[in-house]
Amino acid sequence: MDRELSKEERNSLRRKKLMPYVIGIVAFAGLVVFLMFLLRQSVKRDNLLVATVDTGVIETSVSASGSIVPAFEEIINSPINSRIIEVYCKAGDSVDAGTPLLRLDLQSTETELNKIKDQIEMKRYELEQQRVNNSTRMSDLEMQVKVKEMAVNRLEVELRNERYLDSLGSGTGDRVRQAELAYNTGRLELEQLRQKYENEIKVADAGLSVKSLDINIAGKNLGELSRTLDDARIRAPRKATLTYVNDQIGQKVSEGERIAIISDLSHFKIDGEIADAFGDKIGIGSKAVVKIGRERMSGTVINVTPLSRNGVISFSVRLDDNSNPRLRSGIKSEVYILCDVIEDAVRIKNGSYYTGPGSYEMFVFDGDDRMVKRTVRLGDSNYEYVEVLDGLVPGDRVAINDMKHYNNYTSLKVK
Repeated sequence: MDRELSKEERNSLRRKKLMPYVIGIVAFAGLVVFLMFLLRQSVKRDNLLVATVDTGVIETSVSASGSIVPAFEEIINSPINSRIIEVYCKAGDSVDAGTPLLRLDLQSTETELNKIKDQIEMKRYELEQQRVNNSTRMSDLEMQVKVKEMAVNRLEVELRNERYLDSLGSGTGDRVRQAELAYNTGRLELEQLRQKYENEIKVADAGLSVKSLDINIAGKNLGELSRTLDDARIRAPRKATLTYVNDQIGQKVSEGERIAIISDLSHFKIDGEIADAFGDKIGIGSKAVVKIGRERMSGTVINVTPLSRNGVISFSVRLDDNSNPRLRSGIKSEVYILCDVIEDAVRIKNGSYYTGPGSYEMFVFDGDDRMVKRTVRLGDSNYEYVEVLDGLVPGDRVAINDMKHYNNYTSLKVK
């Protein structure tokens, strides 16, 4: 007769049935972990960038960012407050010197110009009128001086006659004194009249000078307005390419507002920015290497801004080959400013692993199919090589791609 199994016996049977499945799952998970561990400890040779340590010259450099810009670019600003009437060219057109670009409304400026011309003409008439009035007044004063001289001469003769009669006893002392008083008074009046005549000449000359200066100032204003009016007839100042033009007909433009840009798109330069921490590494005349894709071009720093803005210093590079077909306005580039030359340096190829002088954990080949991690101290660099200060010797083969995923391993298999 079958007896009923207890609860403990039933659980024991259930565990025996499940045990093979549990063991299988655990074994499978262990195998997966083991395989992952093996895979993490190995790396494919095809995925490695390998460089061999050697010795040679390093021209150390600091890196900067740059962009290609036209070697010549001129901004044309509106010389007056006006509005756009017509546009003759569009962006991208090649223009010669003197080519009309656009037309501004010049009516108010032309009216002002004509007004100044009329004012100058009126001032000339006033100058001539004052010159005639001065001449008339001077003639009158000159005649008064001559008449007064004649009167003084007459008084002098009368004085001599009275003195002669007094010496003969026919005259009196009172008459002599009266004649002397009249003569002296006449002489003083003549001197006063002569001084007045000289002062009037100076005043007249000064008045004419003021009028002439006023005309000269108005003439300069006229010349300046004429030049402004000529500039307002917007033309290309030289042969170049029109890279921008304000083509909004009817739009108002203010004095000094940009309305067109012409550029020389056959020659280029580099405008770059570098961290101000490297400000002492760059100066006018510094040699530079510009990297555009795989193309490398040499150049010279021609301008450095004296002030730092937002932590960067701006500079410009003149390229030795500034008409290279690879150059296109607006393309970004890498710029390396050459600083120093290190002779017989232990060096290694530059790569994404290098972020500046300091210590690095790098994987070095130990045989053909194994790499070991080694602490390496690196120094200065240029766009091509990095100086090795410690940890590597010439002949060592090193992985120079990004190996951060393997930082937890001291060795790796190479498959």
